[in-house]
Amino acid sequence: MLKSFRRFIDEFLTPGTDAEAPEAQEHRLQLATAALLMEMGRADFELHAGERDHVLGLLAKEFKLSGHEAERLAALGEEEGREAVSLFEFTRTLDGALSTPDKVRVIEMLWQVAYADGTLDKYEESMMRKLADLLHLSHRQL
Repeated sequence: MLKSFRRFIDEFLTPGTDAEAPEAQEHRLQLATAALLMEMGRADFELHAGERDHVLGLLAKEFKLSGHEAERLAALGEEEGREAVSLFEFTRTLDGALSTPDKVRVIEMLWQVAYADGTLDKYEESMMRKLADLLHLSHRQL
């Protein structure tokens, strides 16, 4: 898995020529979003199959990915989330690059994952509040 992740980093996230910069930035945004979605699925200490399937559907729809690409992105996001010290690195990426409506869209996706198992756990709600704060969104936007 780590080799796959390293290959992804080398392919898409390592700065190259200026022509590659927009594509690399898009991949960074996708990976940050995937990591947050997977972390939301695990916020209640259990990633249910329905939550994972919901994440895959959201990634495929939002980023216009095939099922295989969404699966790969979710796996990379899950690995990144496990190795991350905090969620700040992901929210910093999104906060710096997205407009407020796009950040609200990410929050909407996170809510969908939080409710994918039919209940909102106190840890999921707490995480939502933290993420909204890190994305500089108001309580109303949350």
